[in-house]
Amino acid sequence: MPTTKKESLQFGLIMCFGMVLVMTIYNFYLNGSIGKMTFIEGISDFFIGFVIAFILDMFIVGPNAKKIALKLTINTTKKLYTVLAISICMVLGMAFFMSIYGLVSTYIHNGFTSNSVVVDYFTVFGRNLIIALPLQVIIMGPLVRYIFTKYIKSNRMNMENKKCNILSKN
Repeated sequence: MPTTKKESLQFGLIMCFGMVLVMTIYNFYLNGSIGKMTFIEGISDFFIGFVIAFILDMFIVGPNAKKIALKLTINTTKKLYTVLAISICMVLGMAFFMSIYGLVSTYIHNGFTSNSVVVDYFTVFGRNLIIALPLQVIIMGPLVRYIFTKYIKSNRMNMENKKCNILSKN
């Protein structure tokens, strides 16, 4: 979808915002944090999660997920398979790393109450994955692609057409 660095940045910002917003609210619900924390604490947790997710998306998970997905779909001409492969690889990578953030955040807010960090991590990872995968593939991915093509790509095309019209008049 995105063809330039600027478009990749815009697409990533929209996608990260949507996914982190929904997943933050979901994790607040799972942890029983809704009603226990202040609005400012919730916003700050969201903002920190958003920044971490965006950095992971742009520099670690995103590039590697695209490489893996493109290798997996090298023998297909169907764009849908490539899009699904990228989405699935992205969710797996982001769920892996963001579950670490979620676990640390839970320990900060609720204290360390478990005997096994590993069991806690895989519990958090599993809970995040079962929501993040359908959220990405069914809701957020199509919605963000629609927003991106409707507003960002179309604005770029309109600007390019205006430039061409101005240049052709001169």
